[in-house]
Amino acid sequence: MKANEMTDRIRVAVEKNPRKMTLQLARDLGVPEVEVIRAFPANRVTELDITRWQELLQSLEAFGSVRVLVSNGAATIEVDGHFGGISTAGEFFNVQTESLDMHIRWQQLAAVFAVEKPGHMDGTATRSFQFFDQTGAAAFKVFLNFGGPIRPEREALFIELRSRFKIHNPKIRKT
Repeated sequence: MKANEMTDRIRVAVEKNPRKMTLQLARDLGVPEVEVIRAFPANRVTELDITRWQELLQSLEAFGSVRVLVSNGAATIEVDGHFGGISTAGEFFNVQTESLDMHIRWQQLAAVFAVEKPGHMDGTATRSFQFFDQTGAAAFKVFLNFGGPIRPEREALFIELRSRFKIHNPKIRKT
């Protein structure tokens, strides 16, 4: 199948079921999850500048408690916690607070998006920052609301960060 045909197929699947988890859509279609995110309408997904990943992660501390999802081929974990306690050690960028302990292999990060999507369970619009690795798999996702509407101050900060980190030159994409 040609690239344009696959992109169209992904877009149709997203339009048909916008609430479906992007991981499941990707598996159903046999494509990397990042391609599903890229197929969302432009008013719902904004690609951010991955070269500024560290600054973006540090900015997440301002949200307070968030839900972080990390998934691999065998398991998914969801954790409510606060960003902060930033440090680096070798290949790791560390986020270490009482509620969140992450060790991010930052060299593997290849793309990041600000995402607005209807939740898969109740349809309530979620706001998240989603990071993808070099294979197109989700590295981790940071949800600002989960299972309920977003508070106005969080929405305002989401919009501000989306604007501040928006990719302005598509050629800077890491491959």
